[in-house]
Amino acid sequence: MGKALTVDHLHVSYYGKEVIKDVSFSINTGKLVGIIGPNGAGKSTIMKATLGLIPKDKGNVRILEKPLKAVRKKIAYVPQRNNLDWDFPINVIDTVLLGTYPHLGLMRRPNAKQKEWAFQCLKEVGMEDFSKQQIGELSGGQQQRVFLARALAQKAELFFLDEPFVGIDVSSETTIIKILKNLCDKGKTVLVVHHDLTKVEDYFDELILLNKELVEYGPVQQVFKAETISQAYQANLSILKKVGVSM
Repeated sequence: MGKALTVDHLHVSYYGKEVIKDVSFSINTGKLVGIIGPNGAGKSTIMKATLGLIPKDKGNVRILEKPLKAVRKKIAYVPQRNNLDWDFPINVIDTVLLGTYPHLGLMRRPNAKQKEWAFQCLKEVGMEDFSKQQIGELSGGQQQRVFLARALAQKAELFFLDEPFVGIDVSSETTIIKILKNLCDKGKTVLVVHHDLTKVEDYFDELILLNKELVEYGPVQQVFKAETISQAYQANLSILKKVGVSM
């Protein structure tokens, strides 16, 4: 089993304020990993810094045991829904087709083969009946399924999803987590920024627990304990019991 992601002594600042401090961890391939922590803990920041979307102060990131620039085509990223322009005039199938572009040559456009693949990805997320609909007309859960289909169309090895379950319906959440687990069963690696502590034991193989620094990383049963979670969230035992944290 190879290494999917290695982060070594990562530091990230915003406007001179350090928001990620000396974080290191290493993830094996085939894992479904949740990134959890309180608001302002740096969950989205560490994902963006890992992907080179924001600059880091120092530290090293290797993906599939190579530098980021060598494996970009093998990485799919689904950002938070509130960071997207839903008024952009593009329909569902064309949105998914964008996932095929990293594998096309310069100035080439998708052909019938890529279009059929994009439609198959739509079917996998249960959105094939909406292929001609404008993306902004969909519900939050439908939009998230479409962007997962776009990630699937990329045929990536690593999938990064930033808060994919926020503001979506239960049916869409169930569909998405099932697809993510299936990807890991096929040897893919998935990282998810997540905030709902009641779901972590059902959803993830491993957890990265952050509060600007790395509090703990490892299997869910190792991380999802009262003393560990309370250290990050500064929560009392009664609150932890409500979200099902092991005592």
